[in-house]
Order: sequence, then C-alpha cells, then structure tokens
Amino acid sequence: MSFNKLTESASHYDHLEEKSTLEILQDINKEDQTIAQAVAQSIDQMAPIIDILVANFEKGGRLFYIGAGTSGRLGILDASEIPPTFGMPHGRVVGLIAGGDTAIRKAVENAEDHKTQAWLDLKTHDINDLDVLVGIAASGTTPYVLGGIAAAKAAGITTACITNNPGAPLALAVDYPIEIPVGPEYVTGSTRMKSGTAQKLALNMLSTAYMIRVGRVKGNKMVHMQLSNDKLVLRGASYIAQALGVSEETGKTMLKKYGSVHAAIEAARS
Repeated sequence: MSFNKLTESASHYDHLEEKSTLEILQDINKEDQTIAQAVAQSIDQMAPIIDILVANFEKGGRLFYIGAGTSGRLGILDASEIPPTFGMPHGRVVGLIAGGDTAIRKAVENAEDHKTQAWLDLKTHDINDLDVLVGIAASGTTPYVLGGIAAAKAAGITTACITNNPGAPLALAVDYPIEIPVGPEYVTGSTRMKSGTAQKLALNMLSTAYMIRVGRVKGNKMVHMQLSNDKLVLRGASYIAQALGVSEETGKTMLKKYGSVHAAIEAARS
C-alpha cells in the first residue's frame, strides 16, 4: 500500500552549504516553530491511550516503547526519567531500542531490519495484556517496530504508535495511532530534527499526563520525586514548606523522616 512519505520529501531549503551560519540557524528555527502546531493536531489521538494506561495502572499495567535509532533513544530517555521525576519503579515505563543498549550510544548495523527481535526483547519483560505498547518510528515503516507491534496485537496487547507519516503501515497496524505530520526536514530525510522533536513532545505529553492522572503530582508539584541529590532535597523541602506553612529547615527535617514530599504532607495533615 502506497502513502505519501512526508519524512522523505525534499526540504523547503536548498544550497545549504552556501548559507551563512546565521542563515542556517534562522532557517532551522523557522521550521522548528511549526512543530508544536503539528503536535496539537494529534492531541485527540493521545487521550484514549492515556485513559487505558490509567485504567490498568492499579492492576500493574505498564507502558512500553519500542523504536530504532533516534526514535528508540527518545523512548528510552522518556522511560528513564519517570523514576526520578515521579518516584515510580523502573519497570513501570520501559524503553527498548533495536540493537539493545549498545545502540543507545552507537548505531548497530541492520538492527532495525530484524522483524522478530522486538517481540523477543519484549518477552524478556513478560509483557502482557494489561500493558500498552507504543511503537515509535518517524517513517512508520521500521521492521523492528512493525514486527513488535504485530506480535503484541496477536497476544492481545493494546498497541499505539508515534509516527510522522500519516497513513504509514505502522499507523494502520496499531489500535491507536498518533500521527504528527511535521513535513519536510531542513536537511532532507534527517528525521532526528523536526520529527524527533515532535516525538519528544508527544512522549512528554503521554508520560506526564499519565503520571498526573495516577496521582504522582499534587497541585503542580512532583511530590513523589526521588531525592537523589542536594538540589532535589532542597526542592522537596521547599514544597513541604509551601504546603504546610513551615520553614524550609522544618520541611527538610520532615522530608528526611518520611522519605517523600507526599508522605511528609500526608503525615502532617493526618
């Protein structure tokens, strides 16, 4: 089935090598300003996925990302920031990349072309029908991602995707497609640019909305964040001080005693 592969369409700009540094930067920034508008068009597609995640949360449901190259790295980045930001166990949001952990830093040749490897990777985490699998692929044609999605669907797992090519095979294969058509890249086909930025924005929205909905934020504060350095301890103490009307020193003492902002505030109010 053919479709318009926007991610491979020619850049609106040419003779890039003849431009000044300032011209290049201005042009890239001009293109980047269109990304948020494209993401906004996909909000209605995101909401049902978050609602499913929330419904399955108390039953132990998890969120999985699979991708190759930039897309895989972005999924891993989002997953890795959930425990420190929201105090969640590491296994509740999982990012997997074609080629394994080596590919996070260095491209692994032909890794994205293995159609069966994603499912093998997912099975090591005992993925099940309470989980949601999100395939990330700018092109919407990555074999690693398509293979993982197909196997997951066959196993009764809810599937979604983030792609920058509407109507791509990946969008047609999943239960819930998120399609973000950012258009041609500044450097033709370089999807680490606008497409990658759009994916990062969408991932921020998915995981943050998910964590808010399951109670990991109070007001506008990260009340379950891991207190892994002095900056975060001071931030947590400040949150407690603001919430309870006490000094930051008292907040720090309470934080040390109870282990989290949420626990300290709940103890004081009980």
